[in-house]
This record gives sequence, C-alpha cells and structure tokens, in this order.
Amino acid sequence: MTFGDPEALLAPGWAGSPASAATSDTAYLQGLLDAEAALTRAQASLGLAPAEAADVVDAAADVSGFDVRAIALRARGGGNPVIPLVADLTAAVGEEYGAYVHRGATSQDIMDSATMLVAARTLDLVLGDLDRTERALARLAAEHRDTVMPGRTLTQHAVPTTFGLKAAGWRSLVLDARDRVSAVRGSLPAQLGGAAGTLAAFSVFGAEDTRALTAAYARELGLTEPVLPWHTLRTPIGDLAGALAFTAGALGKAAVDVLTLARTEIAELAEGTGGGSSAMPHKANPVRATLVAAGARRAPQLAATLYGAMTAEDERPAGAWHAEWEPLRDLLRLVGGAARDTAELAEGLRVNADVMREHLGLTHGLIVSERLAASLAPVLGRARAKELLTATAKRAVAENRPLLELLGEEPELKDLDLADLTDPTRYTGSAGALTDRALERR
Repeated sequence: MTFGDPEALLAPGWAGSPASAATSDTAYLQGLLDAEAALTRAQASLGLAPAEAADVVDAAADVSGFDVRAIALRARGGGNPVIPLVADLTAAVGEEYGAYVHRGATSQDIMDSATMLVAARTLDLVLGDLDRTERALARLAAEHRDTVMPGRTLTQHAVPTTFGLKAAGWRSLVLDARDRVSAVRGSLPAQLGGAAGTLAAFSVFGAEDTRALTAAYARELGLTEPVLPWHTLRTPIGDLAGALAFTAGALGKAAVDVLTLARTEIAELAEGTGGGSSAMPHKANPVRATLVAAGARRAPQLAATLYGAMTAEDERPAGAWHAEWEPLRDLLRLVGGAARDTAELAEGLRVNADVMREHLGLTHGLIVSERLAASLAPVLGRARAKELLTATAKRAVAENRPLLELLGEEPELKDLDLADLTDPTRYTGSAGALTDRALERR
C-alpha cells in the first residue's frame, strides 16, 4: 500500500483539480517547511539569527528531501506533524545552524501558518475559476436577455421569465462568492505566539520588540499581521469556513437549476459534454452539475465542524484544534473542485431556446393567468374576472384547448386584445432591465 497524496478514487468532484494539488500531503508539508523557513528569515532580518542560518534553512526546506509517509506516521507520537518535521529539518540543516530552526515557536504556530499558506494558495485558484465562471455567465445572460422561458415555483409553472435573468442571477451569486473569498484571502493571518500565546521564548532569544518579529514573520509568509496570537481565537478559521460554504452553495444553486432543466422531459439546457453511463449507451449525463451539487451538499457539514471547533479551551485545546485540519482541507478541495467544474459547465452550457419557448404553452396559456386577472378586473369587476378565469382555466385543462380560444368565445371580452394578453413573451415584467442592471456589476 502506498501512502501520501490521495488518488481521490471516491472524490471525482476534486480529483485532478488545481485545488487537489494545492492541498495534497506534499503541498501541506511544503507549507510547513515554508513556515519554518520564514520564521528563521524573519529572525535574521531583525538580527536575531545569522543571515547564513536563514539561507541554509531556506535551502533545506524543500519538500523533495523529506519523507511524507514517515513524518505522517511519526506524527502520532505528538499528535501533529510539526514535531517530527522539526527533527528532520534540523538534521537537514546541520549542526552549525540547526539551533535556528523553529526557535521560539510552538507546533501550532507552524501548523496554523502553514494552513493559512495552503488556504491562500488554494483560494487564488478558486478565484481564478470564479472569474472564468462569471465571464461565461455574463455572456449567457447578455445573449439570452430576452429568451423567454417558464418560471417555476414549487416545481410548477408560475409566470414567464427569461433565461438571461436566470443566468444573471447565477452570476450575481458567483460575484458574491468572489467578494467573500477575496476578503478572506486578503485577511489570512500568520500565527506566532509561542508556547501559550505570550511570545515569551522570543524575548529569551533577544527579541525586544515581539510585534516587529510578528510583522516580519507575516511579511516573509505573505500573510497579514495578526493583532493577537490566535491559538484559541479561531476567527480566521471561522471566516474561511463561512466563505467556502457560501461559495459551495452559490455554485450549487446554478448546478441544481441545470440538473432540473437538463432532464430528458424538460431539455431546456444541456451540458456541453455530458458524461456516459456504464449500462445505457444513449445517456449524456450532466456530470459537471452533479459533482457541483454533491459538493454543495457536503460543504455545510464540514463548515459546521469548523464552527464547532471555535469553542477551544485554554491556550491550546485538546481536540478542537486537531478537529479542524481534515474538514478544512476537505472544504478547500470541494470548493476548488466545484469552482473548476462550474467554470467548465458555464463555458459549455447549451441553451435550447426553442424548447423554452415551446414549454410556455404547456399550460394552454394559464402561465399568464396573473396578467389576465389584473387586466380583466377593471373591465369585468374583480369578482366576475375571478369567476370567469377560474371556470375558463378548468375548461382549458379538461378540453385541452388554448386559453386564448376559450376567452375569445366570451362576449364580455370582445373589445380586448386577447392575443396580446395571453402571449407569454409579452409578460416578462422587468426581466430585461433587471438583467441589464445585474450585468453592470463588475
């Protein structure tokens, strides 16, 4: 049996995605090494360590020189992978400068800082795919600004809408997700607190201004400087959880709409390249949408675990901190995979406008009953209009006849332009204007 980066046999939603590589065991180990090297560089920049020590640690902090499997197995001894990693990195650096590895830090400093690095690198990939998705949806919304289709509420035809407005709505959610992810990405902090969050050991090693050291460490990592050590103040993890879960839900909304509208009996949408079936050669399944929807269903529970871990006792909790690692990585992977799949879905989506138009007539014209009720009330009186429309609607269904034809038989309505009143394409309200407004957002 091999051990290390997962092959994702049961995780097609993120298998092979950029996020998969960015969150692998190898990538995480490199993040830990980067955090260690940055700490030595930060101390060297303030004269707390020789410049040569920073150079040697930097050179040694290359994941290719470390055994991921061995470190993972030895991590059981202390409950985290930093302890065996520090031993191996110190040995790799050598006796002359080994004392400057991990000096003053605690395992959580390195683990949390590496987690922020892994998150930052993954979120950059997610943001790239969200940009792709936004552009594709903007194109669809503009192209189909006036493509009329049935609006559906509680699974049934309601009133007409446009596909442009639907696509603009998806895009709006993607932009909301982008804004949240961007905000979190820009605020990811370094972690430096020492054994219990007091930075005490660093003063022993000559750091008179520990804030300067924290700031230097954050600069070396490319992360923000925290106001306080956040060993048990888990706002960064909570913010990550929220942004990622929201993004999964935002992408999931588009996915479930596609799944509904791509059903054989609806066929208003189709994926550009559907997936096959092992048993039915004729099928072209909406696989991208399926995988995104699956991720959206898992994400809230992963985020819930991370929120639950915020109740972290003392200056380092027994279990709460440890409970974060796997669900956070899973959440990064799920969202990274969903962002990739949604971008591919949006870029290849096929819109069957003729089918949408045809479906407007499935209810024999009843899809515009709201408009008729409002229009006939001033002519017939509210009570009579309701009575007439109720009776005519029942006849339209029972006799399988168009509502326009039945209303045309009513003498009371002879002076009305019934063709216009019953035309679904003439009853889309402000859909076009709303689409235009949505597309103004950048």
